[in-house]
Amino acid sequence: MGSLAESKPHAVLVPYPAQGHVTPMTKLAKLLHYKGFHITFVNTEFNHKRLLKSRGPNALDGLPDFHYETIPDGLPPSDADATQDIPSLCDSISKTCLGPFLDLLAKLKDSASKGLVPPVTCVVSDGVMTFSVKAAEIVGLPSVLFWTASACGFVGYSQYRNLVEKGLVPLKDESYLTNGYLDTVLDGIPGMKDIRLRDIPSFIRTTDPDDIMLNFFLREIEGDRKASVVVLNTFEEFEKDALEALSSMFPPLYPIGPLPMLVSQIQRAN
Repeated sequence: MGSLAESKPHAVLVPYPAQGHVTPMTKLAKLLHYKGFHITFVNTEFNHKRLLKSRGPNALDGLPDFHYETIPDGLPPSDADATQDIPSLCDSISKTCLGPFLDLLAKLKDSASKGLVPPVTCVVSDGVMTFSVKAAEIVGLPSVLFWTASACGFVGYSQYRNLVEKGLVPLKDESYLTNGYLDTVLDGIPGMKDIRLRDIPSFIRTTDPDDIMLNFFLREIEGDRKASVVVLNTFEEFEKDALEALSSMFPPLYPIGPLPMLVSQIQRAN
């Protein structure tokens, strides 16, 4: 069994615990599994419980080479069947998840030493779960960053620090939300023309320099730059200019979409 397990590459995937992130990460996991990877898919404990409640107690039992693990999100326990408060969740994840994830990697390493799973060969991190990029660096593993949304959205988030440094963000007061200020045209946004401030992802619309979400994305984008490779849920013909712009700012970058179509192809093949 040990030699069989060691013959497979082993990817550990870490999505942000929200549907728009878990769904594309699951599709990527299916594609990697189809290509021969052993998969460990990491949910937060809260999200894992919600999935089991929704789909049934055995819904995530997985396969011998596709299994689920959990880490805590650092928030107080809750039985509420509802989306958690996003700012609180983001703040907690970035501050508390590194240690538990390192513990999980250590657990998987121990299992690999016993021949129960293949040794972990890479960590696939959601673009806003960069504690897992840091963990991969600590234990000496390559990290693949997966940006689940559009390339143009990634460009927008990548401009947050420039907007802060130029004094355009945070907003001076709440009147700036309605007085036309958001129609300010931004020059020099790579890969995007005629972009206004209102076209940038909306977490910039705050008057508070200590705003949780603004600072969360400032930190996460810096973490994204430390990944070994960046892959995006898009395709070149659709977002060529944005992809070219990103390629000058981030590690080697690859569009791998459209994921729904690719997953449908392997399902038809099976």
